[in-house]
Amino acid sequence: MKIPFLDLKVQYKQIEDEVLPMITKSMANGAFVGGPQVAEFEEEFAGFCETTYCIGVSSGTDALRFALMAVGVGPGDEVITVPNTFIATTEAVSQVGATPVFVDIYPDTYDIDVSKVEEKITSKTKAIIPVHMYGQPADMDQVLKIAKKNDIAVIEDACQAHGALYKDRKAGSLGTAGCFSFYPGKNLGAFGEGGAVVTNDEEIADKIRVIRDHGQAKKYYHDMEGYNGRLDAIQAGVLRIKLKRLSDWNNARRKNAACYNEFLSVLPAAKIPTEAGFAESVYHLYVVLVDDRDGLQKHLSEKGVATGLHYPLPLHLQKAYDHLGYKKGEFPVTEDVAERLLSLPMFPELTREQIEYVVTSINEFLT
Repeated sequence: MKIPFLDLKVQYKQIEDEVLPMITKSMANGAFVGGPQVAEFEEEFAGFCETTYCIGVSSGTDALRFALMAVGVGPGDEVITVPNTFIATTEAVSQVGATPVFVDIYPDTYDIDVSKVEEKITSKTKAIIPVHMYGQPADMDQVLKIAKKNDIAVIEDACQAHGALYKDRKAGSLGTAGCFSFYPGKNLGAFGEGGAVVTNDEEIADKIRVIRDHGQAKKYYHDMEGYNGRLDAIQAGVLRIKLKRLSDWNNARRKNAACYNEFLSVLPAAKIPTEAGFAESVYHLYVVLVDDRDGLQKHLSEKGVATGLHYPLPLHLQKAYDHLGYKKGEFPVTEDVAERLLSLPMFPELTREQIEYVVTSINEFLT
């Protein structure tokens, strides 16, 4: 049996009848960047996230960068985040002139260990970026408490957490601003690049609108140098079509995760994901912890099962961050799980039969 890690083709078949007319209409109208399609998506996604404002941008990286700029983070500042994330999180920090400062993660949820945050706060700290890793929200009450005490902004990296819940509140809606990626493989993915920032702060929303459009609030009148970071109309149209189905797709992911848990719970050599009591994960990724990760990945590949590594080399050990001076051993939990985490196939249309085959193949290797 061949089981893909992610199957976007089967998802496309569900929406093809809506997508093709939308694209044809957009082409006929000649409206390709911004415009009504983007404005309508922004209103709908703000409603979904239960925030006042949504600003569509060209990628999740831009969402993070623009949010940091909008709250005043710049050269000489520091931003606290985790080394267990995709580099876009820290690229955004570096690209506004600030320095990423890492703290370790919890060994069960793989989210930021909030007990280690305050010791890293200095007079230069201007923001915290909690990453809602794999679709599970971080401990936001504690993050917000620390941020308020130290008068620093909270920029939620919700790029893997579209629709995830923290105590019945949507991921992205709790901090100063929340950032999303609509890369095709996300729970809510475009047909290319895309992103958004959500916030309840009107001033921040207005600043991001200016930043994303070459620093202009009015055409050809530039208050600042900005970026070409706008959301394309056709991508917004795709996202609007998919947004109507996102809750159902997230529920399907949760059912698939429960199915994996049911089968894998009898295999003590494979540690299943831990869902915190305050959170409802949307399982952008279903990640297990095994000792011989590389051997298992090779075995599953031979059995026709595609897997992924998220992420095999922590950011503090990446060549790109040699200049920060971090050494191996500084973040032991992150380093340990980076060598043992394996992402299994996860998408809404995954069947129980496919999951059973994956688990049977895992059992063959582990026993």
